Amino acid sequence: VLLGSALGLLGAAGLARFLASAMPGLSSNSVVAIASATLVLIAVALLACWLPARHATRINPLDALRTE
Repeated sequence: VLLGSALGLLGAAGLARFLASAMPGLSSNSVVAIASATLVLIAVALLACWLPARHATRINPLDALRTE
């Protein structure tokens, strides 16, 4: 959890700097840049969790146990 949080914060800071360089009038410490970077990272994390969970719901548990 700590590693994920640290990587998330580093990713948000890096994305904020990227947004600041892509938009000349925006600084890397801007609330807009940090909020948008955080929202993008949250969306990616939710998608990364949702896709395997969706796949797991399609598997019949009895079939999975029989193949083990």
